[in-house]
Order: sequence, then structure tokens, then C-alpha cells
Amino acid sequence: MKKNTLFTSLESACAKVFEDLPLAQHSTFKIGGNARFAAFPRNEKELISLISAANENGLRYEIVGNASNLLFDSDGVDALVIFTHALCNLETENEKIRCGSGFSLTGLALSAAKASLSGLEFAYGIPGTVGGAVYMNAGAYGGEISNILIESTCLDPKTGKTLTLSQDEHRFAYRKSVFQNNKLIILSSEFGLQKGEKAKIEELMRENMQKRHDKQPLSYPNAGSTFKRPEGYFAGKLIEDAGLKGFCVGGAEVSEKHAGFVINRGGATSHDVLALTDKIKETVSQKFGVTLELEIIYVK
Repeated sequence: MKKNTLFTSLESACAKVFEDLPLAQHSTFKIGGNARFAAFPRNEKELISLISAANENGLRYEIVGNASNLLFDSDGVDALVIFTHALCNLETENEKIRCGSGFSLTGLALSAAKASLSGLEFAYGIPGTVGGAVYMNAGAYGGEISNILIESTCLDPKTGKTLTLSQDEHRFAYRKSVFQNNKLIILSSEFGLQKGEKAKIEELMRENMQKRHDKQPLSYPNAGSTFKRPEGYFAGKLIEDAGLKGFCVGGAEVSEKHAGFVINRGGATSHDVLALTDKIKETVSQKFGVTLELEIIYVK
């Protein structure tokens, strides 16, 4: 099928479709070549139609939320890249909140605080979307998504049908969920919280945000924690103890502020980041016998 015909097929499913979109402009890492196609569905109907059109035309697609924990390949991504941050409907009922997968995790924490609901304070300041947080069981400061999630509504791209998964069916573990082993697409999720004092909730959120500003390199483009926490250790401390703070490959650097973060000092490519993370893994393994696993997701 000719490219222009394929574009027309995608455009009929979603009004906001682009060819050769520069991905660096849409990534918190500020790294990435062009996407063959990129789309910004405005609702679940457009997302489902996009997936259907991609499948009908044999086109690979990647769901990326708002690309806050991703590393896009600097040579480009030969696929349909779907940004879901417009899927941000929100409903609050008693002590439950249901929202679309594209809703900002920080925005969700703010919405909960406004309703005097406690349980999402840990999420304040995490730059990802709800869908991404459920996908990876995001957590911080002693809290995790798995602790508050009730259920998720998902799309089965093979059948085009939606289904609901209970908390148990998510098979949560540290930075893991069932979605990493299947093709289901998260459309929305429901969370169970507790009534609390608004002032105390907001104070804890401010404290958590201050910790982020004090300890994390927020002034440089990055994709969050680069490595998962190895059992019994902290990745950042291992990297620092290995003498790698400030170590650079091209424009990619191990942050001087927090060794658990690889930052884009300026002009970094995906190849720089991957070479640097390989160096980190090799050095930590040699010095401490610990295998580090990437937390950021490489999309090529």
C-alpha cells in the first residue's frame, strides 16, 4: 500500500495524524529521530479506530503515553507512534477515582487532594501518565500503583473488544505488570483511596516534590530513573560507588546530582545513552557482581 494511502487510512481514524514527526520534541529526554507516523487520539474511539487501521494495513504501532520514560531511537521509529495524553476523562465517586490512561499522574494526585482523598501523594511529581504508571507499577516514597488500583479497562487489539481486569489480574510486581507480557492496551483505570485532611495531603505532596527537586536532576532532560532497583541494593548508590558520577558518552551523562539518572547534557543521541548504560551495567557487574536492568524503555 502506498504511503499516502496509508496516511489517509490513519487520518480517517484520527484527525491528528502526522508524517515524519520529530520525536525529540515530544520526549522528556529530548532525544529521537522522526516517527514514520504519529497520532494524538482525542478519545477512546479514535484510539480504537487507529489500532484497527494499523492492524488492517500491517503497520506496527507503539503506545507511548506522553513519552516520559522512553528513549526514542535517534535514527527514527518506523511505526505509528501513538501519544495518549488526550485520553484524560476523570470521574470521582465517594472514595474512588476513575480516569483515562492519558491522564497526568501528577494531575491525578492533585485531583485526589482537591477531593480530600489520600493515597496518591507518592505520585505527585512523577511525570508520566496513568496508563504508563499502571503498565510499570510506578512507585515512589513507599507507595505504588498496585496498592491503590481496583481495576483497569483494556482494549484487546486482536479482537477490538474491551475487557476489565481486576487488581489480581494485573499480576503486579516491582515495576512489572501483566501488560508487559501481553498486547492489551490500557484505556482507563479505577483507584481506591481514603478520606483524609486536605491540608495534610497537600503538605505531604509538597514534601515529596521538594525531595525531587533536592535530589533529582530536574533541570536536565531525562527519562526518570534509568535502572530498576536491584534486590537488596540501590542502583544510584552502586553507580556512584563504581565511580561513574559525571561519566559521559557524547551528550549523555551520569548525573552529578543523582547517579541513578542518565541526563541529556545537550545533543545526546540514543546511541550515546545506550553506550553509557552498557558501560554502567558492565562496570557495576564487574565491581559488585550485580546485574542492572533498564527501567527506561527503548523504542526503535
